[in-house]
Amino acid sequence: MSRAPIATEQKVAEKLTILNDRCIGILTRIYNIKKACGDAKSKPAFLSDKSLESCIKHIVRKFPNIDSKSLQALSSVRTDIMKSLSLYYYTFVDLLDLKDHISELLTLMGVLGMHESLDIGISYDLTKGYLDLVINYVTLMVLLSRVEDRKAVLGLFNAAHEMVNNQGDPSFPRLGQMIMDYEVPLKKLSEEFVPHTKLLSAALSSLHQLYPRRNLKADQWRAAQMLSLVNNPSQLLNPAQTDTMPCEYLSLDTLERWISLGYLLIPHTLQNPQVLDIWTQTLQTGWVITLFRDEVLHIHSFIQSFLETRKELSKRVSDVKESYNTAVSTAPLMHRERRKYLRTALKELSLILTDQPGLLGPKALFVFMGLSFARDEVLWLLRHHENPPLQKVKSGKSAEDLVDRQLPELLFHMEELRALVKKYSQVLQRYYIQYLNGYDAIALNQLMQSLQNLPEDESIILSSMCSEIGQLSVKQVDEGGSQSINLSSVTNENGQLTVKQVDEGSSFDFRGIRLDWFRIQAYSTQNRTGLQLRDNREMAALINQIVFHTKMVDYLDEMLNETSDLSIFCFFSKQFEDNFHMCLEFPAQNRYIIAFPLICSHMQACTHEVCPEERYHIRERSLSVVNMFLEEMAKEAKNIITTICDEQCILSDKLLPKHTVPLILSHKKKEKKKKKEEAAEGRPGHESYRKTREELTTMDKLHMALTELCFAINYCSQVQVWEYTFAPREYLYQHLEQRFARALVGMVMYNETTSEIAKPSELLTSVRTYMSVLQTVENYVHIDITRVFNNVLLQQTQLQDSHGEKTITALYNTWYADILLRRVSAGHIVFSKNQRAFVSLTSEGAQPFAAEEFSDVNELRALAELIGPYGMKALNENLMWHIANQVQELRRLVVINKEVLLSMRTNFDKPEQMKDLFKKLQQVDSVLSRMQIIGVILCFRQLAQEALTDALEQRIPFLMSSIADFRHHVPNGDTMIENIKLQLVNEMSSAAGHRCEVDPALVHVLRAHKSVDSKGIVADKEVHDDEFIVTCLLMVFVAVSIPKLARMDSTCYKTAYQSHANNSHCLALGINTLFAALFTYCGRAQDIEERLKEFLALASSSLLRLGKENDKEVIKHRDATYILLHEIVGESPFLTMDLLEACFPYALIRNAYHAVHKADQHG
Repeated sequence: MSRAPIATEQKVAEKLTILNDRCIGILTRIYNIKKACGDAKSKPAFLSDKSLESCIKHIVRKFPNIDSKSLQALSSVRTDIMKSLSLYYYTFVDLLDLKDHISELLTLMGVLGMHESLDIGISYDLTKGYLDLVINYVTLMVLLSRVEDRKAVLGLFNAAHEMVNNQGDPSFPRLGQMIMDYEVPLKKLSEEFVPHTKLLSAALSSLHQLYPRRNLKADQWRAAQMLSLVNNPSQLLNPAQTDTMPCEYLSLDTLERWISLGYLLIPHTLQNPQVLDIWTQTLQTGWVITLFRDEVLHIHSFIQSFLETRKELSKRVSDVKESYNTAVSTAPLMHRERRKYLRTALKELSLILTDQPGLLGPKALFVFMGLSFARDEVLWLLRHHENPPLQKVKSGKSAEDLVDRQLPELLFHMEELRALVKKYSQVLQRYYIQYLNGYDAIALNQLMQSLQNLPEDESIILSSMCSEIGQLSVKQVDEGGSQSINLSSVTNENGQLTVKQVDEGSSFDFRGIRLDWFRIQAYSTQNRTGLQLRDNREMAALINQIVFHTKMVDYLDEMLNETSDLSIFCFFSKQFEDNFHMCLEFPAQNRYIIAFPLICSHMQACTHEVCPEERYHIRERSLSVVNMFLEEMAKEAKNIITTICDEQCILSDKLLPKHTVPLILSHKKKEKKKKKEEAAEGRPGHESYRKTREELTTMDKLHMALTELCFAINYCSQVQVWEYTFAPREYLYQHLEQRFARALVGMVMYNETTSEIAKPSELLTSVRTYMSVLQTVENYVHIDITRVFNNVLLQQTQLQDSHGEKTITALYNTWYADILLRRVSAGHIVFSKNQRAFVSLTSEGAQPFAAEEFSDVNELRALAELIGPYGMKALNENLMWHIANQVQELRRLVVINKEVLLSMRTNFDKPEQMKDLFKKLQQVDSVLSRMQIIGVILCFRQLAQEALTDALEQRIPFLMSSIADFRHHVPNGDTMIENIKLQLVNEMSSAAGHRCEVDPALVHVLRAHKSVDSKGIVADKEVHDDEFIVTCLLMVFVAVSIPKLARMDSTCYKTAYQSHANNSHCLALGINTLFAALFTYCGRAQDIEERLKEFLALASSSLLRLGKENDKEVIKHRDATYILLHEIVGESPFLTMDLLEACFPYALIRNAYHAVHKADQHG
């Protein structure tokens, strides 16, 4: 005869813990199998293979008695089937094994007579563990019945196994029977639980007092001031506690699942009016309950179909229908009001606890209660919104109550409380370590003294528990270790564990105490004499309180997961994203939108070690969602900022000088009778007048929306999701940087077709306006907007940004070099020396734009401000490249006329011979034209360099004075070292906009632009003597060609502009700059002065010959040409007026100026 089992030897507590965890693991696997089989893309390929279709139909029809001989079509793929379906098959085998263990444990608990121990208010862990196991078991079987192709999967695998091993899998007969038994799961389950009725009924009966107390309406919460810390100020510092502390934060959703499904397993108990009442209450709170994750059960139809098969329970069908009607018509409103109350209650909690985190200690229970209540309401809303009622009820208005635009606010306050608990975890730990030592240990010791006839097992456990919590002390002792501390076995040198270990970050572990208490609950059975907890409620309440206190020290993360885990959103992804976008579009909720990215950090909690393969998919899903959320938030903030910037740019544009003239004209024309208010309309600043503060303008609304959204972005510096860290502010920073860069280029308004472009001064005004708006973002978000400016504006000084797009520098570079200067060369536009700008001479020259509006001092200074020294350097390099191309053509022309020019160089003092030689020269006009182009380019460059100098002297005056000092003291360059120093200083000076005797940029381009021989091979680096000769001959060519300008109609001198109509005066700068660079390039820098003296001699002798000409066409503009010679000497750093006087009578120049001014006055 077998010995009756003894409670202390059966390890019921351990088995309940392990089996419940195993149930969740198997549920996870079954859930994934169901999802895979229900999706055509992810289901095993064999189940969709048309060649196996007849075999699968045969298996399903004959299941579980399958004859493998009739399945010969499987023989070719039998090994593949086993590999593909083994994971599915052995999951079902694991389920069968789990089912056996659950049945064994439930039977054991019945034999031990634990029905009197199952009381949620006393033996919380035992009762919860038991009910969880029962409902998990029911959920497993219901979910199993929902798996499509389960018969096909099992049948295919077993047939393949039989073909490979000549026998079927040994587990298949029992598996097949289980599948058949649970086709209608509730019928079989109710039969199974007939022996367990007493046990289950006792556990459920203990919920009769708890559930009504927890299932309150919002009005009852409001009347009781639920979760309020300030309704009774005198009790503010007193610890919040009850006799049933774990029940206070137990999920209401869990309670309802226990009751609604639990009583279905023992349906005859529904004849009891009290049971029926509590059961119908749970059915009236909603029309679906959670099975697992997003798998739900339409509970009323499920129950109804079961009750209709039981004649003795047919009367209950009407109760179920009535409960359904009540649920559909009243539940959405009831839950909406609950969410409304919880929003204000959690907000109050977070505000008070943020201000006074020390209250977290005594009021921790309120925090976890609030989180649990809120989580239940969120879960209810998710599943009911996703699963509308199967049958509509006339009085129901559920649809509008199932869309909650304020849900983000509730989620945000939940996240805020979670963050507070994590942030101030040491506050909680310090408080409860002192509580455990200062009160709980003493109270437990006193209760133990009053107990009589305490069994040895309980006595050892309680004594150990009392001793361990009594060892906690607030005394300051030597440093404790940072390793994990198990209070059951480790103490410090004084035999005590202290608050100091909290400060030092020690990790506590009270799991031993909690497991011991679980064991005591399991020992308290009907079949065993000793400690009966139902007769010692005071002790049960105290130890439940102690367990809660220990959790506050070492179990905070798990407590937060237990009460506020929202990883369910991972499986309601569409709702998750819809709620996010709805929040984004609702400005009043924008500040709470950060809750959505924060919730993504919960999703790791829904994984289970029994199903590791789903971790990757959940991880990828959560990472992609959090990235998308932060991207959308930053994009929306960027769009709002862009709208504000655009509006401000429009307003600043109205303040530009060009808009004042129409205003002045309209003011003069307006009639005197018009009111002043009417006259003021349309003027800048009119938009700032307000009639009332209540009327919000568009800008007001935009600023409010920006404030709210930036609060969310700025709420936390980082969001941790799995092993990745996301920084919301960095998303905003990147979007602002990209948008600012695009806006800058967009504001240039360059149109390649019409050649239109924004004036640099207007662009600079818009850019400054844009920047001033962006700077205000720092008022809302802790980001360094200067970093945006530095990165973007520095990139705009280059020809391409980091994305390979064109920049402001590239656009203006192209426009000035290829459009403006080309139009100057075409005529009608001259360079005015006194206005320091290019000016349109005729109305034709002002179309489609006026050159002076883009080339005057203000515009070029604005350009220098925009593109900076780097951009101006790029512009210079482009201009120099154009000059180099012209030089190449000039060299070609010199080569053509080489012999003639050599003769002219040696016979310049022989007028008649020179006249004959000049007639032999080819393409003289081309030489003059190309030199004029070079001169125009260099004049524009000079303007740009002067503008750069002005801009830099305002920005970096001290650095500019240092550069000037270097220029003043640099050696002359007589030795090689001094020459190198001179080159470096010249390059630095040129980059700062200063003019140098020899232009280093032009020399550099000429060196880089060497001629290439006919084979395409670059010539040797050494400059040959013939290049020097070519340069000298070019100088001769230009000098002897200057007199030809006198016969051109366009050479007339415009005294108003101090310029020639064909820009011949630009030759002065062109000749001096070009020949100085060419001789330096040839390695003859020391000969520049001598060569220019030679040029002056050639030019002056050629011009003097004009005095002997009698042909009026030849000397038409002789005076203007004489002035050119004077300007060449005036521009030269190498030639002096004394030299000019020696070569050319100054009286001719004086008379020339007199003549052109007189002609201009009479003309």
